[in-house]
Amino acid sequence: MQLWQRMFKKESLTAYLKSDEHFAKTLTAKDLIGLGIGAVIGTGIFILPGTVAATTAGPGVVFSFIIAAIVSGLVAMAYSETASAMPVAGSAYSYGNVIFGEVVGWVLGWALILEYALGVAAVSTGWSAYFANLIAPVFKLPTALSGAYNPAQGTYVNLVAVIIVLLIGLMLRGGMKESKRIQNAMVLLKVAIIIIFIVVGFFFIKSSNLMPMIPARMHGAFGVQGVLAGTSMVFFAFLGFDALSASAAEVKNPKRDIPIGIIGTLIIAAVLYGLVAFVLTGMVHYTKLNVTDPAAFALQQVGQNWAALIITIGALIGMFTMMTTMLYASSRLIYAVGRDGLLPGNLGKLNQKGEPNRALGIATIVVAFFGGMVPLDKLVDLVNMGTLLAFMVVSLGILPLRKRADVKQDGYKMPGYPVLPILSAVFTFFLITQLHVETLIAAAIWFVLGLILYLTYGIKHSRMN
Repeated sequence: MQLWQRMFKKESLTAYLKSDEHFAKTLTAKDLIGLGIGAVIGTGIFILPGTVAATTAGPGVVFSFIIAAIVSGLVAMAYSETASAMPVAGSAYSYGNVIFGEVVGWVLGWALILEYALGVAAVSTGWSAYFANLIAPVFKLPTALSGAYNPAQGTYVNLVAVIIVLLIGLMLRGGMKESKRIQNAMVLLKVAIIIIFIVVGFFFIKSSNLMPMIPARMHGAFGVQGVLAGTSMVFFAFLGFDALSASAAEVKNPKRDIPIGIIGTLIIAAVLYGLVAFVLTGMVHYTKLNVTDPAAFALQQVGQNWAALIITIGALIGMFTMMTTMLYASSRLIYAVGRDGLLPGNLGKLNQKGEPNRALGIATIVVAFFGGMVPLDKLVDLVNMGTLLAFMVVSLGILPLRKRADVKQDGYKMPGYPVLPILSAVFTFFLITQLHVETLIAAAIWFVLGLILYLTYGIKHSRMN
């Protein structure tokens, strides 16, 4: 078989289903929504509505969130159909293997490995900063242990970031049956804090702050163009629902529960984001909201000085649930790539409880290292690159998937075929073109390294080849 044919050889869905049948089936639609809300709603809900309103869209940021939710919904429908038809571990990596061929699956898997690792590591450093602020009146961590390795500034390791990642990894090692109880409880607490903000803030809304809803165009911002520009900015607030498809092999009724989990997550997130944006811009004039903590600032402006504490606790819980979902998804992805023989170290093995703890251990160590030792501010945009690439390929994948006789398609189906899948792919490609040039260059380097690894190791050890 020629190299080209080997690279684009498609994996059998039956083989994947057989490999993954030993997973413990413990997740319901409610658990998936808990995981989804945990991943999608992080600290951004307390920050993004304020800063985008102040700099780009004004009170019209509410419309920006609605449009972004509709566009995210297109991708969510594509993921729902694909995961319903192919309930296997590995998310877009496995879908790429079955629909387009091994090398496409590998590129998506390689992109998502970077997305999950950097995403969780970046959030762990944010968690560390919020935690330090919370305990500052009582205890101050030594400078050497409070930041990534940078001897010039006297920092050597971000100890709190390392510890929180290791604790989440330890929690997940107990299996999803135990972990999901903690995750669901934290998600409920986080949503309760958001609702408290909405309810309290509602009584301080002034209609004059919301007029006009879409301010006149000025200084290259606002107006209808500002609302659309804001849509591109807040679209990234909805990222994370794709991690749910990584859990497909552990869902009790995937054809029913995965679409409910993914689409339900987006609906709840859109409602919460929209309400927070409306209340925030109603409490304080949008021109004053370009601050680091707009939600706490708004509550303080109306005399509710307990704000800082409750917003800090909400942010810590939001980041914790986000890290839990993404670390969980990364372990399932590494398991799936190891299952196919493309990574060394028997990473595709399950323990006696049906959990991929070897893959989880590797994911936890890598993320803890990045979070504790590596300055991440220049690399975080790569998270968006990996996600958008997967969104585009999964959206396009609906077209050939509908024609596959070997894939049983008796579950959820994306409406508006073939127009909506193409629209979804076009929009995500447009967002890729809007990323910084440095991000695209860094991504190209990462993909070249991935292809070298695939051609020198993966293709020789591939189970399929």
